[in-house]
Amino acid sequence: MKKLLSIIGVILIISVYAYEQYLNTADTFVEEDYKGDSSAQNTNHAYYLPTSTTGQVIHHTNYILSYHEAHEQAEWVAYQLNKSDIVYADRKRPYFYADKAVKTKSADWRSYKNSGYDKGHLCPAADRRATVASYNETFLTSNIAPQNHDFNAGIWNELEQTVRSWATSYNGVYVVTGGILEDNLKTIGKDRVSVPNYFYKIIFNEADAHSKMIAFLMPNRANENKSLSSYVVSVDQIEALTGIDFFPRLEDNLETRLEANTSTSGWRFR
Repeated sequence: MKKLLSIIGVILIISVYAYEQYLNTADTFVEEDYKGDSSAQNTNHAYYLPTSTTGQVIHHTNYILSYHEAHEQAEWVAYQLNKSDIVYADRKRPYFYADKAVKTKSADWRSYKNSGYDKGHLCPAADRRATVASYNETFLTSNIAPQNHDFNAGIWNELEQTVRSWATSYNGVYVVTGGILEDNLKTIGKDRVSVPNYFYKIIFNEADAHSKMIAFLMPNRANENKSLSSYVVSVDQIEALTGIDFFPRLEDNLETRLEANTSTSGWRFR
């Protein structure tokens, strides 16, 4: 019996190691000194990508991110969300894993332990339920940031659900999201992961002459009984806070018009 248990233990250890290796290496490449236009290399994601203030852009199969080592999290995560991505399969939640594509090493999940903050997904797991692999990839620690629990489970979750409804209604949307990373933020854990005071989410729907864009800026705390629409800001405002150019490949006149917009017209709220 002891021998059998030992064999089972070895098999489990090997399986966990192989699974971690798969999550962190499959269909991933790192693009250093990234300036904003990666159309030649970005074969998996033919979308508009933001600029990176850090030069460490990582292309995973189901999202792309710019990692900010000083804050131990992504300054942005960008991905396309299509109607076909919105499925309701009951997926088993895996453990969180360090992202080995981050050359400077992403934060260890243990830095969140007993911190009082949730491991808040930037690309939500619910946006990637179509396959087990796409779902599991959202559990890399490069795709999380410390979030107040009431915020994560409350107004932020409501926004994520609304974005999924837009992806279904508007024939897909492009999403960019992250925390406002600035100096002198509170940190947690041995990796000193910064706790953003605010999180943003930008949604772009490309539809020929009727393209539209909307942006949200939310404090990382429990909602104060405010509606989603009360958090709408211009993309220009988020660019001023982050130093990121979110849509450098858009035609200039269109970019100027969409990024200055604060209207909710054309967006149906839940």
